[in-house]
Amino acid sequence: MKFNTTKDVLLKGIQEVQSAISTKSSLPILSNILIEATEDNLTLITTDLDIGIISKIGVKPQIVGAITVPAKKFSDIIKELPDNETISISVKKNNLVNIECGKSTFKIMGLPKEEFPQLPEFKDKDFLTLPQKKLKTMLRMTGFAISHDEARYVLNGVLFVIKPTCIRLVATDGRRLAMVEDKMQLPKTLEKKFIVPTKAVDELDKALGEEGDVRISFNDNQIFFDMGKTRLVSRLIEGEFPNYEQVIPKETKEKLIIPKDTFLAAVKRAALFTNQDSAAIRLDLGKDKAVISKSTPYLGEARVEVDADYKGKEISVGFNPDYLVDLLRNTGEEKIEFELTDPDKPGVVRIGSEYIYVVLPMQVT
Repeated sequence: MKFNTTKDVLLKGIQEVQSAISTKSSLPILSNILIEATEDNLTLITTDLDIGIISKIGVKPQIVGAITVPAKKFSDIIKELPDNETISISVKKNNLVNIECGKSTFKIMGLPKEEFPQLPEFKDKDFLTLPQKKLKTMLRMTGFAISHDEARYVLNGVLFVIKPTCIRLVATDGRRLAMVEDKMQLPKTLEKKFIVPTKAVDELDKALGEEGDVRISFNDNQIFFDMGKTRLVSRLIEGEFPNYEQVIPKETKEKLIIPKDTFLAAVKRAALFTNQDSAAIRLDLGKDKAVISKSTPYLGEARVEVDADYKGKEISVGFNPDYLVDLLRNTGEEKIEFELTDPDKPGVVRIGSEYIYVVLPMQVT
């Protein structure tokens, strides 16, 4: 194997796949990058057995072949090379990898491709196609509600619900729930549910772009996202996701309608006086106004009054400010419609017919 490239091209490829490099595994090969040189391009592949990332680089090799190299050492070497000089990489006998750049030469020991875990093939599998920007937005509007409690492992990811008329994404940690839906016509044979784990969701957020499509293929326990130059394969979470539809309240007429940026700023100011023992901020609603406040003994208090469109009964309710900030930071809406009926009932934000966010209240002392 032999190819020539530049520092910025190679580093970009390494950065795209480095999240799937395992540093704690008992299998040393998982701390390596598989480099495959075909007639037309160069491919970098990494896996930790839970996810795998594949990055195609626009380099035309002189000699085809494949080798795996220690990821950290290889990356460290490339980082230290000059920016504007050609890097030549070749494989000698006994898996010895030769790296040359200007008057510098490095030799590192690789391992053969045959020792690297083979990623699954998804040819002729069920698939659907979405705009990358659409999927990126849907994941951002739900991913923040994923549970990080490993004891409830089925909540450690985003539920994909594929129906003939739509695709729906749902995430919940038991204290809040986010659901987004996109109407589309799909074959009836594609009707399916599966849970994509947190790590894959995080990697998709990095890999998905503003243009182009993503092809999603899946089987019973794995899923494959093809974005062209970057591809990701992930195990699915096994288990039954809870019945999320039964916890979504019916829509109410009385709503707090408030500018998003105004609401976000007020919540963040009040949250300055929360601590581990007193995490809830207070939301007091009156005619055409909302007061967001927090008082903590021995610490201090904050009170922010904002103008809002509200015609309902006076109500006081507590919320974890982080749960409000997560939503407000990720929505592009200029105004938020917040449904509040009772201090003990969940608050609900609906955006059109596509998005629902349900958040449980907290007791305010």
